[in-house]
Amino acid sequence: MGFLGLCLAVAASAGWITAGANLIWYASLNPPPGKPPNWLFGPVWTLMYLAMAVAAWAIWRESSLPHRRRQALTLWGAQLAINASWTPVFFGLHLIMAGVAVLAALAVAVTATARQFAILDRKAGLLMVPYVLWVGFAFYLNMGFWWLNRG
Repeated sequence: MGFLGLCLAVAASAGWITAGANLIWYASLNPPPGKPPNWLFGPVWTLMYLAMAVAAWAIWRESSLPHRRRQALTLWGAQLAINASWTPVFFGLHLIMAGVAVLAALAVAVTATARQFAILDRKAGLLMVPYVLWVGFAFYLNMGFWWLNRG
């Protein structure tokens, strides 16, 4: 429940930041090709947070290789912290290129987490794969927003 609680706290803070004036700002941007409708982001992120919480729980329960388990869960915590920083940077501060940098760091952290998870528990690693792919797509979108709205 702790892993799910952490994920839900990040999701709730993101939802709070993306409301109101920040949503109006976002709607004023030229979107990149392939941007999904806004209503889709909430359900997709909910599934991502649920999958990453279940994956972390599986690793936490893994009794072999305690040093690797600690390392994997430390990476998981780091990627969640980086994840939590993107919304305030992009939506709160309207720093689109800084958002790209946050997503680049997130992509590295999520990929490293998924690899470490897969070493300990193949299913936990596989649960992280959609998140890795979604972060890659988010990076594309963020780059597109920067490119189409620079200057």
